[in-house]
Amino acid sequence: MTITDQSIRNYLNNLEPDRLIDINHLIKMMSEITGDKPVMWGSIIGFGNLHYTYKTGTEGDMPLLGLASRKQSITLYLGYDVGKYDLLNRLGKHKIGKGCLYINKLEDVDLDILKELLIVSSNDILSSSIIKVNHSS
Repeated sequence: MTITDQSIRNYLNNLEPDRLIDINHLIKMMSEITGDKPVMWGSIIGFGNLHYTYKTGTEGDMPLLGLASRKQSITLYLGYDVGKYDLLNRLGKHKIGKGCLYINKLEDVDLDILKELLIVSSNDILSSSIIKVNHSS
């Protein structure tokens, strides 16, 4: 994954009003948690810049946290194994994938629990032995 020169403003301008409110709230939350400004990683709004190397030798770059407005839901990119977090039991209505959390709208979840989940997830990623933080972005 690579950082692109796409405009976040253009991305946001294409969202429905209700979704835009939720995405703007998440952008603010993720910026506060990471201390990073959002940038576009293709169709993902990402925060931070990490380099990973798996034991297999596969390597690449990714944001520490990311989000995207998809047709069915808001997708939050949180790491390698989202399902391991007990906080999900108190989050509210959501679905998960391996490294993704899917929510339809923010009113479906407890925002304090979501913030805690974002913090725990980002701390887990940063403490991983396969991650190196890139400071060049």
